[in-house]
Amino acid sequence: MTTAQPLMILVAGPYRSGTNDDPDLIAANVRAMNDMAVRLFRAGHLPVLGEWYALPLIEHAGSRQIGDEIWNEIFHPVARRLVARCDACLRIGGPSKGADEMVELSRSLGKQVFFSLDEVPRCDQRGG
Repeated sequence: MTTAQPLMILVAGPYRSGTNDDPDLIAANVRAMNDMAVRLFRAGHLPVLGEWYALPLIEHAGSRQIGDEIWNEIFHPVARRLVARCDACLRIGGPSKGADEMVELSRSLGKQVFFSLDEVPRCDQRGG
């Protein structure tokens, strides 16, 4: 299936889930989401991760550690706001309460939800 226009797709996957806040495991989760973002881009779409927006804001606002007041103020609310702007959500990876919340929010807003890259329509890249 081909869509005429690129979709803006939120990649939703685990960030902290299953990591015990181990920085190496968190980095692996982000890498998996970034890898999928590249694949979506190459399929003609505009991928986005909440982390791309949230993490620089969290750092700039003075967060000292994952899960502190500033981190909680920004991290998930950014993703919720992005869902409202995106055309679709692609859920990847293992268990994640936050990623599952993005799926449910996407559905509640009438957005498309995908669970694999194979489900995402190819884009007519002439327009993008």
